[in-house]
Amino acid sequence: MFHNGLGPSWLIIAVVAVIPFWRICARVGYSPWLSLLILVPLVNLFFIYYLAFSEWPSQKPSAGPGATTTQAPT
Repeated sequence: MFHNGLGPSWLIIAVVAVIPFWRICARVGYSPWLSLLILVPLVNLFFIYYLAFSEWPSQKPSAGPGATTTQAPT
C-alpha cells in the first residue's frame, strides 16, 4: 500500500491546532465545539474571519440582575 511517512503526526498537528481555538471560542462566548471547524480546509478560513469580525456574545451587554439601564427622557 501507499505510505506517505506521516504516521500519527497528523493527529498531533490537529490537536495543536484545535486546542487554542477551543479556548478562544469558550472565552468569547461561542461553543468550544466550533473549534473543530479548524480541521476542515477552506471552512477554517471563513471561521477565523467570522471570529475576528463578528460581535462576540461575551462582549454583548447583559440585561441580567444588577445591570443598569438608562432610559431616554420622554
